[in-house]
Amino acid sequence: MRIEPEGADSVAVSLAGEWSYRPSVALGDLATQPPPQGGNDYGVPSIRYNGMIAPLVPFAVRGAIWYQGETNVGRAAQYERLLPLLIRDWRARFGVGDFPFLIVQLANYLERREQPADSDWARLREAQLRVSRSVPNSGLAVTIDIGDARDIHPKNKRDVGERLALAALAKVYGRKVEYSGPVYRRMKVEGDRVRLTFDRAEGGLVAGGGGRLRGFAVAGEDGRFVWAEASIEGDEVIVRSPRVERPAAVRYGWADNPDCNLYNRAGLPASPFRTDDSPSARANTPGR
Repeated sequence: MRIEPEGADSVAVSLAGEWSYRPSVALGDLATQPPPQGGNDYGVPSIRYNGMIAPLVPFAVRGAIWYQGETNVGRAAQYERLLPLLIRDWRARFGVGDFPFLIVQLANYLERREQPADSDWARLREAQLRVSRSVPNSGLAVTIDIGDARDIHPKNKRDVGERLALAALAKVYGRKVEYSGPVYRRMKVEGDRVRLTFDRAEGGLVAGGGGRLRGFAVAGEDGRFVWAEASIEGDEVIVRSPRVERPAAVRYGWADNPDCNLYNRAGLPASPFRTDDSPSARANTPGR
């Protein structure tokens, strides 16, 4: 290792061998001392970027994997704005174009609830899904089926890695492989039932583990969700409940730790979703 002025090899200074150091100034001698860090350093602005990303900026990258979100639970609307800004900033600083940015969606976590309810974890997953669909050359690895109710950092990283690898093979290396589970596209009310259509469902949908579909809830105009019966018709799902005569909205996997099992033929899980969301609803919903 050596250090030298640009274009001046003749005055290079070797960095090999033993080093010496000298303190510049004692912190106690400073009139204004730096504020104490305290707690987790990731809460201090610029700590992670300056310490872990900025030193890499001179190097070329082929893509990035983003495995984060737990600390932003409860701030989904903010997250949905910030993550695209981070992606845009990284791409600009590395200067190698819009490199692939693969997002790991939050896994299932915490205790399972008996009845349908709102969930900050579900809202954060929704924000991650939206970013993956709105930011060019990005992807999403859904992990709603491989989490741990008692461990915020689940130990099953193999399946996470394999799902990310599928996205990388497709987006970076041009392989013709399925890399995404089913993604909700639209709904159509047909009397007392709802027909849901999905993207990434070529070849049909399946209920993981066999048996009936789980994880669907339906509500009428009153917005009160109840568990629903769900069945597969090719690449669509039919949802209904005898308790809801005129359905208005459907949610799937909408919980901290949902019991849900919708997959495509490639064996990849569907992302949790809700049909009852809109810009006006997001603006008027507490906690958004």
